[in-house]
Amino acid sequence: MIKLSINKIGELANAGSLSLCYTKLMLDLNEYGIEMWPEEKIQAFRKALLDWYDDNKRDLPWRRTRDPYAIWVSEIMLQQTRVDTVIPYYERFLHHLSSISDLAQAPEEVILKLWEGLGYYSRVRNMQKAAQQMVKDFDGQFPTTHAAISSLKGIGPYTAGAISSIAFNLPEPAVDGNVMRVLSRLFEVDYDIGLPANRKIFQAMMELLIDPERPGDFNQALMDLGSDIESPVNPRPQDSPVKSFSAAYLNGTMDKYPIKAPKKKPIPVAYQGFLIRNKENQFLLEKNNEAGLLSGFWSFPLLEKGAVVNKQVSLFEVAEEVVQPDIRQSFTELYGLTVDWQEQEFDTVQHIFSHRKWQIELIEGISDSSTLPDSKELKWVSVEDFPTYPFAKPQQKMWESFVKAKES
Repeated sequence: MIKLSINKIGELANAGSLSLCYTKLMLDLNEYGIEMWPEEKIQAFRKALLDWYDDNKRDLPWRRTRDPYAIWVSEIMLQQTRVDTVIPYYERFLHHLSSISDLAQAPEEVILKLWEGLGYYSRVRNMQKAAQQMVKDFDGQFPTTHAAISSLKGIGPYTAGAISSIAFNLPEPAVDGNVMRVLSRLFEVDYDIGLPANRKIFQAMMELLIDPERPGDFNQALMDLGSDIESPVNPRPQDSPVKSFSAAYLNGTMDKYPIKAPKKKPIPVAYQGFLIRNKENQFLLEKNNEAGLLSGFWSFPLLEKGAVVNKQVSLFEVAEEVVQPDIRQSFTELYGLTVDWQEQEFDTVQHIFSHRKWQIELIEGISDSSTLPDSKELKWVSVEDFPTYPFAKPQQKMWESFVKAKES
């Protein structure tokens, strides 16, 4: 089994046993049918990759700093999110929360507002918990060892490796999907990169390959290569700076690698969204205080129209069968409001999460009621004040559908 970590490599190197360490890792990888290169070829690979990176690396704001806090913010934002999308969020976040202590002390609604639209909101909540850990355990400073960085909330092996190597020049691999894709093609790795149990294989490979002098640049070079030339869609292997090292390229098996089982399709769920306004033209907003998806965000009220929809049947057919006879009456009973329902038609809103696909039909209403029930956190909010409330993407899409209908 693969047991040696990069920290262990360092221990063996200090003890004069580096060649033994490399031999041990190679033997471990041989158990998985992966034959690693000799040291001379590894050095040639490092040079080819880093020479290409020096000439072609992207000019990104987080690459202009060695500040571990800024690098951490960028790495968390980049999870599941495109680079072009992240840049303005990154700059705005650091403008408002420029230090660990700022993040640790910020109200939740502030951090959610700064993250609004990026999705996967547990990321920023975990960041705040990690910042609070640093204030408590590290005197408000970013820890400088891989072990200490790994102990922070929300920081897994990839993020710990990225911060350690980029901010502190520690020879720690940062193994993400891009890196595993490149390695799969370099060595024709016959293991599914989507299975967490297989990550240790790629980690061991990286521990042998990583450049000890420029570990941060090495990690970022592989990320750039994997996101562009070695991308999952329309790769350009003929343009790769390391194509002469790639077994898949040389053997004509590029279309086989990486091995990855298809993702399960998200399950459709039908909702009714309620755009209710009062005579002052204020809209009813509800804060989600439940743990889980979109917790802490404000939204127009939503009621699920039925049970989870069977993917073999039309979403709306199932919704009609299982919905209560009059969902408007259900709203009235739950929210304690008398509503004059309007007949305006709106585009159906669709939003896809990793595991759920929301279909939201909208209905508009006008209410004379002024008293709101205490059982829910509700507010009448004017449109001018919307920017002060954190809205998740489904809420933004509902408002866009409303505005579009009113302008047509």
